[in-house]
Amino acid sequence: MNTEELVINKDIQLNENCFTLFKGSIHNYSLPQRFTFPFYYEPHPLCLLAAKELQQHLETQTDWEHNFGIEEGKTGLIIGKMFGVLVVQHENGQLGYLAAFSGKLAGQNHHAKFVPPVFDILTEDGFFRKEEEVINHINAKIGTLENDPKFFVLNELFQSELEQSVNQLEEHKRKIKEGKLARKIQREQPADSSEEQLTDLLESLRKESVREQYQLKELSRYWKNRLAEIQLEIDEHQSAIILLKEERKYMSASLQQKLFDQYSFLNQYGNEKNLCEIFEHTAEARPPAGAGECAAPKLLQYAFLHKLRPVAMAEFWWGQSPKSEIRIHGQFYPACRGKCEPILAHMLEGVEMDENPMLTNPAEGRDVEIVYEDEALVVVNKPAEFLSVPGKNVQDSVYERMRLKYPNATGPLIVHRLDMSTSGIMLVAKTKESHKVLQEQFIKRTIKKRYIALLDGVVESEEGFIDLPLRVDLDNRPHQLVCYEYGKPACTKWEVVERKNNKTKIHFYPITGRTHQLRVHAAHPMGLNSPIVGDDLYGNKGERLHLHAEWIEFKHPTSKEIMTIQVEAEF
Repeated sequence: MNTEELVINKDIQLNENCFTLFKGSIHNYSLPQRFTFPFYYEPHPLCLLAAKELQQHLETQTDWEHNFGIEEGKTGLIIGKMFGVLVVQHENGQLGYLAAFSGKLAGQNHHAKFVPPVFDILTEDGFFRKEEEVINHINAKIGTLENDPKFFVLNELFQSELEQSVNQLEEHKRKIKEGKLARKIQREQPADSSEEQLTDLLESLRKESVREQYQLKELSRYWKNRLAEIQLEIDEHQSAIILLKEERKYMSASLQQKLFDQYSFLNQYGNEKNLCEIFEHTAEARPPAGAGECAAPKLLQYAFLHKLRPVAMAEFWWGQSPKSEIRIHGQFYPACRGKCEPILAHMLEGVEMDENPMLTNPAEGRDVEIVYEDEALVVVNKPAEFLSVPGKNVQDSVYERMRLKYPNATGPLIVHRLDMSTSGIMLVAKTKESHKVLQEQFIKRTIKKRYIALLDGVVESEEGFIDLPLRVDLDNRPHQLVCYEYGKPACTKWEVVERKNNKTKIHFYPITGRTHQLRVHAAHPMGLNSPIVGDDLYGNKGERLHLHAEWIEFKHPTSKEIMTIQVEAEF
């Protein structure tokens, strides 16, 4: 259907003030046959036009202020935002778009031109603000108790008295030891004394020993009671803090559950589900924090509430990237999977969508090149967009091909993996023994590897070392985050090979082997700040990811000879 066939009449006024008509002519635009698959897509031209208009609005509006970190000289807290546009068709035939932002914008949920939240937790007389105020009051009490000078004095006094008790008891034990030694000497010395005098001496020494032990017990009892008195006061103070924290925990959980119940989402059939119902069958069985606050569910909720037919959708990042993530200002991104996938599965039920690329086999009709083979192992050249091992939806992989090619092979076959998008050398063990020996070399990091990559930008230095710990983004798998608190060590050596046409060809020498390590280390501002060409996760999508495992050196599992294999990249 061409938009020329639609009723495009700007004189028709819609009641919904969030519905925006395109400023420019859209007569030459064709509508998509199916709705956008939200987790992997190329923005439709109408979405590009809507996003461009929305970005112009962000640059020129004066109704509110938000520091996205893109204006020179502006200080304060920087918060980049994900924005979304949903092209919709009104019942009267008009075509326009809706706009939304993730979370809050400029500290508010409501702004002209943007759809409202699915549930507004900031409503002045709403339960959230009231219960949040109670929780904040509890927080204030906890803070007062934890920062009470008396509490600090008690803790310092306890430590001081404890140290003093240890010193006094140790000193008394030392004196007992010295006295014991002195008494031993007195007993062993030849004596000219009479038997009566000797008896009196031994009795005196015995009493002295008993007296010293009694004094030690009395001193121990004194300090035990003294420390117990102070500890009792500390415990009473801590108990009050613990009780308040338990109350806060209960109230927070109760408030969170109330919020989950309030967030209800529609689909095109008018069916409604709240967050708990939507997430009950997920692995965690409960919604993650912030679920329902992303742009995509806000847009679809508004569309279904106002009988607007969703046509196409796209989301883009606006502002500086968070330090842990890789977000490029103005670039389009898919919806997050952790928070949005279960919600959108419900909201888009029955909507005819573009094909999910995760369900297609990218390796169909392609071969795995054998580079080297003997009785112990096989070295293959894995094509780009080819799984190393079977995935959730696709079985075809290097493993599956090798299993079929070598049915008598023993052991797990695959020694190490490459990302699906990365091409290059992989080692495959034919025997269980070879697999064990080769894997030990990987574990001990005695195997040497070199990757070649083409980066989208100019890297000024000639060589360097990147140390950025990584962990998976739990809300958006398989993306990786730089995380110094929970991330695993990830280290990469690199050196420039060539600079040409605003691109840099580079050699990577990974010290560790984390998921997406080279891709993140290339793209992250604290790395090389230049994504790999064709990186659809951390850069710009292209024909392929320009990353290739081109060289490897290892000790042969049976002959023990050092083997070096190189396969040139096709890009």
